[in-house]
Amino acid sequence: MQNAYRVDVISFKKISEIENTWNAEDYKALLSLMDMADGLDSMNPSELKEMCLMSLNDFEPHEAAKYVLTYLFKEEITEGKIEQLSHQMPENRMWEESSDYLFHKRLFDAYGLLREAFNGIFKQPTGVEFTVKITSQEKDTFNDFKESPHSVLVRLLSCGLDAGEILNRLYDKQIAGDKFEESKGILWDIEDVSDTDQEVKYKLISSEFWFGGLADVSQFEADTHADSNDETQSDPCLPEEK
Repeated sequence: MQNAYRVDVISFKKISEIENTWNAEDYKALLSLMDMADGLDSMNPSELKEMCLMSLNDFEPHEAAKYVLTYLFKEEITEGKIEQLSHQMPENRMWEESSDYLFHKRLFDAYGLLREAFNGIFKQPTGVEFTVKITSQEKDTFNDFKESPHSVLVRLLSCGLDAGEILNRLYDKQIAGDKFEESKGILWDIEDVSDTDQEVKYKLISSEFWFGGLADVSQFEADTHADSNDETQSDPCLPEEK
């Protein structure tokens, strides 16, 4: 079932890191991987971060990347794949280019830390943080956002982008269809800011690769739908108002 909404983009900014992504426990774990575990419990978070950055910088860029990737992906990818990625990272934008969409957010986080450690050798990660207000005359339609928030929001936001944008070109079938598993790797963070019977606000974080086109959009109207078993879905986009 398609439900109609008005979407207002009330703030939009580019980011190169996600606030509070890395914490004291992360730094300790990375330092332990680099055989720097002694005396860590007596350090405060700032000291741990400084030591972690200095320790990473003691290695060649690809070696430091290997430690960060090993920590972030643990048993999810093979040692050989980590080795391959670590050599690709300094020259490539793997938070956009990785074939596994579920890796994009963690790769973005890795670039943020490694770029700080190496003072710019790694590509600057390009993300976006934006807040949207979504309005509907029917309060029950907001149940869609509870059922499958990532897919509902990505479908809705795709209608604020031009038809030629990469999101609409790559995922046109998923946007119109009944399953959109990839949406979980496209929209990285969803924060519920406020909600009423006829309005919800979300703060969202993703890659500029997907949603950079919303920078100049203030308002649009669109339909969206939750994931379902119904394979017959129409195009969710209504005429845009930018």
